[in-house]
Order: sequence, then C-alpha cells, then structure tokens
Amino acid sequence: MYYFHLVMKIALIGYGKMGHEIERILVSRGHTVPLIIDMDNTDQLTAENLAACDVAIEFTTPATAFGNIMTCLDAGIPVVCGTTAWLDKLPQAEALCKEKGGAFFYASNYSIGVNIFFAVNRELARMMNHFPEYDVTLNEVHHVQKKDAPSGTAVTLAEDILAGIDRKTSWFLGTTTDADKLEVTAQRRAMVPGIHTVVWESDADVITIDHNAKNRGGFAMGAVLAAEFLAGKRGTGKVYGMKDLLGF
Repeated sequence: MYYFHLVMKIALIGYGKMGHEIERILVSRGHTVPLIIDMDNTDQLTAENLAACDVAIEFTTPATAFGNIMTCLDAGIPVVCGTTAWLDKLPQAEALCKEKGGAFFYASNYSIGVNIFFAVNRELARMMNHFPEYDVTLNEVHHVQKKDAPSGTAVTLAEDILAGIDRKTSWFLGTTTDADKLEVTAQRRAMVPGIHTVVWESDADVITIDHNAKNRGGFAMGAVLAAEFLAGKRGTGKVYGMKDLLGF
C-alpha cells in the first residue's frame, strides 16, 4: 500500500551523499523540496521556513539530529529521522512528539531489504534459543566516512538477538571470549555502503545470514516511503517505525 502516495513538499535536513540521493528519488516521485538545510545554512531551519513543508526528512550527524528533530516537532512538522548514534535522547524526542501532537518516524535503517533481514534475524534468534550448542557473532562493514561504530543497524540486530536468546546478556564491540556476551565487530573500508553478517556456529556446522547493500538507493527509497507514510498523520502524537510502514 505504500506505493501510492500524495505529492508533498518535503524539507531535506542534511545534504550529503544520502541527502542528494533522497532528493533525486523525491523529485522522481513528483515531490518538491522547498527547503534544503546543510552545514552552511543551519540558521534557515526555522518554524517559518518549515511551515512551507508537509514533512521533513533528517539525515545529519549524531551531534545535530536531536536539535533538528526538536525544531521540527516544535513547528508541528512531521519528521523522518535516519541519523543514528543519538538514541540516548530518543525518549525525549518521543515525549515531545506526544506532547506536541506531532508525528515522528525513526528507524536505524530504512532499507526494505534490511528490515526483512531484521525480521529473519529475530525469528532465527528465537529458534536458536533452543539450541545452546550454537554460538553467535555479528560483523558489520561500512565505508570509512561512517561516523558511528557499530552501525545503528548492527545495534538493532544485536538487541534483537539478545531479546531472542537467553544465553547472551549483552553485546560487546570487539572480540571476546565471554560466553554471555554477543561479539560485535565493526570494520571500515573504502566504498562499502553496508554489509551485516550474523553467524551461528556449532562444532558441527555454521549458519550464516547476511545483507549486502549494493548502493544507497535502497536506504534513500525507504526514507522517502516513510515520509509518504506520514502524510495525513500530523497531530497524531505518535512515533512510527518500519514495522508500521511494512505491516510487520
């Protein structure tokens, strides 16, 4: 159902590689972008300028994301956020959304394929809780410009694994021999949009599931679909995610 959409005016907050890809998709789907905020014009992110927009899409940095979201919610503009590594303030954003009767969409990853991968990971972890002979590790690889490690996607995968199995109590960034810790490793290489791999290994065999992004297009399209999903949801006071968009 998310393929049908109203044409909207969308503010783009963050104009790096992802922002440019999102803009390309927005225009291809008939939307207009009356407001683009980048590092050199942050003073233009105002309630007055946002008033000309139906929805805002925010892809910036962990240091600026929370403030940008607050500005949008204060202005009564539904906002989609794709920035990761700021989630210590997520409860505050959710509280303001409810207080202001806003609409807020957050996901650690907007790729449709990754969110299907999330669902497979959750189900596999639930099944593996019955087979303690399998240990589990998680590895992610991204481009060298990525600021956070592990990635927000890796954190989501790790937390879903922890929720599904009893024998792991926390995740650990780096290699570890502690049986109750989920080992998460992060690598940075040139020109890698994103690879996430979950490995379940026993003495007898290895089960591997992975997602390998070919480019940024899938992530950008998911963010645009999220913005379209928020159409008509201004005033709901609700926080949404990819499960809502995809009907999981």
